Formats: sequence, C-alpha cells, structure tokens
Amino acid sequence: MPRKALRIITMSDLDSEIAAYEDFREDLEAHHLGRWVIVHDRQLVGDYESMESAAEDGVRRFGRGPFLLRQVGAPPLTLPVSLFTRR
Repeated sequence: MPRKALRIITMSDLDSEIAAYEDFREDLEAHHLGRWVIVHDRQLVGDYESMESAAEDGVRRFGRGPFLLRQVGAPPLTLPVSLFTRR
C-alpha cells in the first residue's frame, strides 16, 4: 500500500491562524487569561486548563495540523523545526 506523503507545516501555514488569534486577543485576555487555546481555520476551537490537554485535543481533532496552540497572555514561543519533522 503506498504511503501518504508527509506534509511539512511551515510558519506561512500558520499565518492565518496567528492573524485570527490577534483578532480574538483582546477578548481572550479579558476572559481566558492564562488558559491555552486552539485556533484552526480562523476559528477559536476551545480553551483548556493545560498545554497538554490542548495539545491532545488538537492532535485528536486535526492530526498534524496546522493549528495554533497558544497560552493567552503569554508571548508566542518559537519551537525548533525538528519537533515538526520525522527522521
């Protein structure tokens, strides 16, 4: 059976999700400060108590993504690309 090609997610794939988060940011900081949120297809999917629970739900719903996972009120994190690629 042929293997499905692995798609590498780039920052440009997340630009739309980051822009949507910025659109929601003021309301999120007023009502969800410190919680973790997922943005997918420019929609706020949900807010979570921990990064782990948000990540688990994001992967369950969207697989490898792209989706944005961010803690409300915290500066954005930059993660190494090695976390997103298989060897």
